[in-house]
Amino acid sequence: MIIIMKGSASLREKTAVISWVEEHDCKANIFEGVEHMVIGVIGDGRPLNREQARMMSGVERVVPVLKPFKVASREFKPTNTQFPLGDCIVGGDDFVIMAGPCSVESRSQILETAHAVKEAGAHILRGGAFKPRSSPYSFQGLGEEGLQYLKEASEQTGMPVVTEVMEPALVPLVTQYADILQIGARNMQNYALLHAVGRSQHPVLLKRGMSSLIEEWLMCAEYILSHGNTRVMLCERGIRTFEKYTRNTFDINAIAVAKHLSHLPVIADPSHATGKWEYVASASRASVAAGADGVIIEVHPKPDEAWSDGRQSLKPERFAKLVTQMRAIAESVDRRIPEVSPKPDPILLPA
Repeated sequence: MIIIMKGSASLREKTAVISWVEEHDCKANIFEGVEHMVIGVIGDGRPLNREQARMMSGVERVVPVLKPFKVASREFKPTNTQFPLGDCIVGGDDFVIMAGPCSVESRSQILETAHAVKEAGAHILRGGAFKPRSSPYSFQGLGEEGLQYLKEASEQTGMPVVTEVMEPALVPLVTQYADILQIGARNMQNYALLHAVGRSQHPVLLKRGMSSLIEEWLMCAEYILSHGNTRVMLCERGIRTFEKYTRNTFDINAIAVAKHLSHLPVIADPSHATGKWEYVASASRASVAAGADGVIIEVHPKPDEAWSDGRQSLKPERFAKLVTQMRAIAESVDRRIPEVSPKPDPILLPA
């Protein structure tokens, strides 16, 4: 349930309500609104006495939360969650563009790509240092070496980095290098990992599982939010259906549904949703119109030579053209794609 305090409630009254919640072995998630403090009561399913809560001094009203996801719901927080990421405010009027290669292959490759996507208008650099692959014989990523290259690319371009973390033990390492922790589709229901990234207090990009219900997706976000980590972004990356002409089926409905049910920002992944570069631009443009808060797009200078997912990667020049198109669509739906900050003096790469 949600306890809404009166605007005139004193600190003593607020503290008394929080103490009452905790005395019943529940957790009090606090949201300080403009006019009211809202206390989200998170427990193990055993009901609290709503009437007793309503009669406490300073309480304006008590509202039951009917959905299984509590803190992620708009019942708990009616307004959109917003927080800064680089040059953007994700969840607000800004439309955020994340771009880069599927995997970090070498220092020169990630630096070249980082400068190219920054020049085209990207705000955040993506790249995989640890890669979950369907085959154990496929390239699994460079590990910490790849993280070091991503960090260098971030320092050269000024872009924050988003990269995948695959297991709880790796969270401390990845947070040393990355600004945003990505939970991949295969790990959406890795609950130990969700707890770990929640405790890290790092921003999290939570991808929807390949066959997951929207409710299951939001419940996984709830695991992260339950640790007080409010900087969570949902990522729609397509779901598995019977269709074979695309890698996945891009569930554009999910963008609107997630935005209706939850206050969390929603990022679209048209690269994994379609699996083929020739469809990425169309799905990206549709994402802007559907109300997404951003996109994450795979870009590679030489897709034919990519070590992973080259088939769905855009060349830098195609990506630059797409950014221009998305900018026009964003303006038509009262969103904006912020101009990137001036890039630092160029650093010559070794031959």
